[in-house]
Amino acid sequence: MTRAVLSIGSNVGDSYAHLRSVTSALGDRVVAVSSVYSSAPWGGVEQQDFLNAVVVADDEQRGPYDWLEVARELEKAADRVRVERWGPRSLDVDIITCDDISSSDPQLLLPHPRAHQRAFVLVPWLEVDPGASLEVSGEARSVGEWIESLSEEERAGVQRTEMTLHTPNTAP
Repeated sequence: MTRAVLSIGSNVGDSYAHLRSVTSALGDRVVAVSSVYSSAPWGGVEQQDFLNAVVVADDEQRGPYDWLEVARELEKAADRVRVERWGPRSLDVDIITCDDISSSDPQLLLPHPRAHQRAFVLVPWLEVDPGASLEVSGEARSVGEWIESLSEEERAGVQRTEMTLHTPNTAP
């Protein structure tokens, strides 16, 4: 079985519906899904806040490149258009980790090379997997320790909302 940790985000159109489309499409493969968080945009591009969540999914038929294809299909279904790096988007699906696989392939860098710098990834991930750890440049730390290493401004930019994402295994 291959377990993937996916970070999902949206700030164009019906962002909540875009996030829900991910858990709906993954269906029974969803093991855990975080609350929905509102987060300040990352990367210096002026835009509205994002809605973000983390989804943990298992599928014995999928490897890392299969998860990448799933991510691209989900983004395409949400009419994702890549115009500007770190710009607004209808749906962003990033693979943060896939089991303990490391990849330096430019098409699929694993673990995600900037996940440890992004509270909008780490905070929801910690919610669904308090024991999770992440290795960066040979340094393994718990997700909680990576959060503590972030600036107060970065951490404060991520706020839990009242919104939740449901899977076929949970009631709305």
